[in-house]
Amino acid sequence: MASVRHHLKWRFSMTRLAWFFVPSFLQGDHMLKQIRPAKLSPTSYLDGMRGVASLVVFFHHLALNCYMWGSAWGAGGHYDLILLPFIRLLYAGPAAVSLFFVISGYSLSYRPIKHIRSHNVTDFSIGISSMAFRRVIRLFLPIIFSTGMTFCLIRIGAFDWSRSIATNETYFRYKIEHHPERFPSIYDQFVEWASVIIGGFQIFDWDVYGGFVIYDSHLWTIPFELRCSFALFILIMATSHLQAKYRLLTVTGVICYSFVNNRWDMQTFLSGMLIVEWDHIRGAHIQAPASPQGQTITKPTQSKLEKIFWHLASILGLYLLSQPSNINKDSPGWAFLVSLIPEYCRSSTFRYYKSIGATCFVFAVGHSPWWQRVFNSHIAQYLGKISYSLYLMHGPILKVIGYYFQDWAWRTTGVEGNEYNAGFLLGACFCVPTVLWAADIFWRAVDIPTVKLAKWYESKLIVKD
Repeated sequence: MASVRHHLKWRFSMTRLAWFFVPSFLQGDHMLKQIRPAKLSPTSYLDGMRGVASLVVFFHHLALNCYMWGSAWGAGGHYDLILLPFIRLLYAGPAAVSLFFVISGYSLSYRPIKHIRSHNVTDFSIGISSMAFRRVIRLFLPIIFSTGMTFCLIRIGAFDWSRSIATNETYFRYKIEHHPERFPSIYDQFVEWASVIIGGFQIFDWDVYGGFVIYDSHLWTIPFELRCSFALFILIMATSHLQAKYRLLTVTGVICYSFVNNRWDMQTFLSGMLIVEWDHIRGAHIQAPASPQGQTITKPTQSKLEKIFWHLASILGLYLLSQPSNINKDSPGWAFLVSLIPEYCRSSTFRYYKSIGATCFVFAVGHSPWWQRVFNSHIAQYLGKISYSLYLMHGPILKVIGYYFQDWAWRTTGVEGNEYNAGFLLGACFCVPTVLWAADIFWRAVDIPTVKLAKWYESKLIVKD
């Protein structure tokens, strides 16, 4: 009898484990409600926007090695449709990063500014201290797991298996990304991994590609996120006693100062705080949507002229986000716009208009019910849930598994002319679902528990009433 119970228990455990690997959107209503609840929060559209941006970053790194993605349309004889403004946003990773930062600044500022404006000193002090305390755990614990997974894959030789593909210049014609090396000693490998993790916590080092790049070159933005988060918290606290108009002026001044000092990351982050203040002033989020379909966040009081204006503003933002990274004197339109960039911003020229465009687009979407419906859709909300996991998972999964798909695809189609493009698309048909699946698993296995752990850990340390 005991053996039967043991057998049934084992089968039940294996069944639960197997079911865990089923994508969340196929697991029934209980998961669908978690992905997109019936009643959305006032700023849910920002979650959807973050999810779409994360997918764009993935597409960017999928195509990064294969195509001259940074060229402007019409420059140097490049007339591919994929290089046109707006179309290039499908794979514009740097533009998506600028959006990330504006959205993060908005999300982190939303509740503190709300409490400041309602003169709720207690909730403000508790809320902002809680956010600051949990921020490090929220950002870095998932990275410890993702780079730890990479460490294990390196040790079993998984990166060595795909190394010959990763360095094949017939496939990857424009860039060969860093492929982690396997050390002879597991101890030396562990010491390097530990030093990488510790280095990622460095908030005083503004090195562009510091932190975790040895184990995942795509994670260079995370130390930036941490530094900007704490700068934002300090600015919120420093201006919490000011009247709204003076707080707006102060934040605008700091944004301009960041621009002058070529800190696009600070400019975008703090722009999110500025937009939050304005949204609270105009009462943008007083009423939440009553149902998941057909409802919007802003009150339906806009005139046709206002709707047209905000649609045009969003188009302007998207155009500026389309700024190419490589601009020559013969780049139509962009050569002139780049000539307007001040000398003190020339070290990050390719991010100048992207940063402005990201701020403009987020600001416009806050006034546009149409755009909010787009980002409140089921697909966008799902991508928003897995956005951080997708950001962490797409690098190692591409290098360990995705390269095999691309190798098989190009061996099937060939690599000459349009054969190369067909092979890229064929490989992407397998890479994209695989990475999304891995991100879905990581979201449920690591990301959600991390959020819960941070709250639990804080609850054990705070002063009890």
